[in-house]
Amino acid sequence: MARKNFLDFTYGDIDSERMVINLGPQHPSTHGVLRLEAELDGEIVSEIWPRIGYLHRCFEKCCENSTYPQVIPYTDRLDYISSMNNELPYVLGMEKMLGIEVPEKVTYIRTILCELNRIANHQVAIGTFVMDAGAMTPFLYYFIDREMIIRLFEECSGGRLLYNYFWIGGLQRDIPPTFKEQCLAIIKQVRFRNEEAKKLWIYNKIFVERTRNIGVLPADVALNFACSGPVIRGSGVPYDLRRVKPYLNYTQFDFNIPVGSGEVGTLGDCWDRTYVRLQEMEESCKIIEQALARMPFEGDVRAALPKKVKPPVGEFYTSCENPKGELGFYIVSDGTPTPSRVRCRSGCFVNLSMLPYISKGCMLADLILILGSIDIVLGEVDR
Repeated sequence: MARKNFLDFTYGDIDSERMVINLGPQHPSTHGVLRLEAELDGEIVSEIWPRIGYLHRCFEKCCENSTYPQVIPYTDRLDYISSMNNELPYVLGMEKMLGIEVPEKVTYIRTILCELNRIANHQVAIGTFVMDAGAMTPFLYYFIDREMIIRLFEECSGGRLLYNYFWIGGLQRDIPPTFKEQCLAIIKQVRFRNEEAKKLWIYNKIFVERTRNIGVLPADVALNFACSGPVIRGSGVPYDLRRVKPYLNYTQFDFNIPVGSGEVGTLGDCWDRTYVRLQEMEESCKIIEQALARMPFEGDVRAALPKKVKPPVGEFYTSCENPKGELGFYIVSDGTPTPSRVRCRSGCFVNLSMLPYISKGCMLADLILILGSIDIVLGEVDR
């Protein structure tokens, strides 16, 4: 149904059974400054229009007026829940353009920190989603474990949310002496909490009934919308850039790509997307364990840092498996220290685009759950 302007309505067009309401942009259940304009037939959503742009910070234009190293802090602010993962595709692309080969130690550290950040992201995603469903405890439980990860990141980079830790050619500084011990302690706690999660809420009858068969996203629709991350994997499609287009040293590790199974309802529903994130946390733990066992702890993480970053004329596109989906950067170089064009491919933006499709015909209360199951962050949607 095409949206009509109010002035286009005539008396005969008035539908007394339908009304248009706004959810957000200040509503807490919209997970940020997102405005959902919903047309309701009673409590049924007949149409929905996501309205974005309330957090637009001109990311791309700011990057085009900065030197290449100065772009890294801007990438942090895209998805402030997964800042380590945001820096990676940009840094890898620049190193490829400049022909820089980083030390093996740097590659392992990047892998470990990105997987830790993936866990931290999914803890927030699951905690807030379950809170949308009516339970408060999981959110607080996960923040206990997430704090361990954030403290380690703070020791590495000096920041708790925005890190600027992955630099072109290496790292900002070396890891702390207790890095391995802290990582192993985090893994132990994450696994313990995930077992609690399965007992307390994932298989809880109320939670299952609240999320099964809600927001069903068929695999073909997910592919047509170019969805990525847990959203498309929740629909049964094993698409993960760590396997499809390997980067760093992921080919050395043994890990699975969790996908939805329709275990308690229809394949691709809200429950499947949530359970995929829970399983991915375990797979991240496995990757971290293997990386810690093989990583050389000696070596200078700043050995390959270039004194001047001035890539040759050309262009590149690099993408990585961000916790929320595929995050990529398209950079055009004109041979100067400043990029002439920057474009960000946001997984959150693409995943959000299919919200009207899977929300049509749902209950208003279920709309909040569907949005929460997509796991978006508005800093990356609006850029």
